[in-house]
Amino acid sequence: MTLHCFVTGTDTGVGKTLISSALLYSLAASGLRAVGMKPVAAGLEQIDGEWTNEDVLRLQAAGNVVAPLALRCPYLLRAPMSPHLAAREERIRIELPKLRSAYEALAQHADAVVVEGAGGFRVPLAKDFDGADLAQALGLPVLLVVGLRLGCLNHALLTAEAIRARGLRLAGWAGSVIDPHMLALQANIDTLRERLSAPFLGVVPHLAAPDAAGAARHLDLRPLESRLRSAAALAA
Repeated sequence: MTLHCFVTGTDTGVGKTLISSALLYSLAASGLRAVGMKPVAAGLEQIDGEWTNEDVLRLQAAGNVVAPLALRCPYLLRAPMSPHLAAREERIRIELPKLRSAYEALAQHADAVVVEGAGGFRVPLAKDFDGADLAQALGLPVLLVVGLRLGCLNHALLTAEAIRARGLRLAGWAGSVIDPHMLALQANIDTLRERLSAPFLGVVPHLAAPDAAGAARHLDLRPLESRLRSAAALAA
């Protein structure tokens, strides 16, 4: 049984990588072969003398499958901006078939591939397609990460609507506290629980030193795993 999923967020910088890593950590701890994929990563920094992307490194560290970087991140772009603009600066064309091929190769060697999208659900990846097109092409159940700050209700509900409009299954959602001083935090969470019509996995608080294991302690991933198993059974 495979448990592949696509992780998107209400915006960039809302904790997608942290929650994706927590999911990978939990799946690996349960004995599954789990690997993270960041199809397009924009923004490089020098770590240990090499130019790399922190999100890609975190996903790699949380999983337990060894796979080439070319599959885990087919497009690694220098500038920290929208992928279609970063690619244009480097005269690179991001192509959907290449992304799908990399995912399929990873899926051959893992029980669970956690695919983390770039930015929000509709972020442009090229002139003719965006993150929603990628999610639809892969046909995976979607986990929505909601960045908890002022404006999150509208962002979350619009994103959930866009996911379902593509014929995709919203398999669950998790909150990530971006603003630790957010007013009416619990009331916002309660509103989302009433309106999102998808399993609630929990809320990761604003952590001083965020890591996969620490974030996983705040999440109950069993409802998501149940949804993923159900989706995999239907696809079989």
